[in-house]
Formats: sequence, structure tokens, C-alpha cells
Amino acid sequence: MFGIPGKPAVTLTPAAARQITRLMARDGKQGLRIGVKKGGCAGMEYTMDYVSEVNPLDAIVEQDGARVLIAPMAQMFLIGTEIDYENTLLESAFRFRNPNVAESCGCGESIKFKDAPAA
Repeated sequence: MFGIPGKPAVTLTPAAARQITRLMARDGKQGLRIGVKKGGCAGMEYTMDYVSEVNPLDAIVEQDGARVLIAPMAQMFLIGTEIDYENTLLESAFRFRNPNVAESCGCGESIKFKDAPAA
């Protein structure tokens, strides 16, 4: 797991923790797995799936009854991310406030990560 010892890789706002916990209980799932994949107009997209089993390689963040599982290949991209859940007149959605994102597309569905500094 990438990260800073003693600090969770991601944090949840109270609204996100409530929504994740509610959906875990409703569907009998073990947690919400978050990942990234290639796609979208900016190059990468977040993936989110409620899962029945924990992958032993997942990083696990538990907060206020919610369990977020971070897929191994996504861990380095999500360090420092705050996950929120917002309800508006037009949509209800999880929002990622990720300090590792360099840019995102106009619709907000895809992102481009900052390049790693040269060694």
C-alpha cells in the first residue's frame, strides 16, 4: 500500500460515509471498491463497485461504518483524496477531491493525473 503511515489513503465526508454505509447494508456488500481505468476524454476514469469479497491486495479504509477498498493499481493515484456525496436538483453523485489530478474534462467524468516528478 502506498501512503503515509498512520493516515488513511482517502477520507470520506460524513455524507459519503452515510451513503456508502447505507448501500453496503441495503445490498449486503462488504464495501465499495474504488479503482481507475483508462478512458474518457481526459484519459482516465474512476471505477466504483460494491463488492461481496475483499481482495487481500486492496487497501482498506474504514470510517464511520463505511468501508472503502482501494484496488491495488489505483492506490498511488488516490492518496490524499477526499470523497464526498452530493445531492442536487439534477443528480446525486460521489465527488472526488483528488490532489493528484492535473485536469478533468468538462463533464467531470474523466481525469488526467499529474506526471510523476523526474528522479
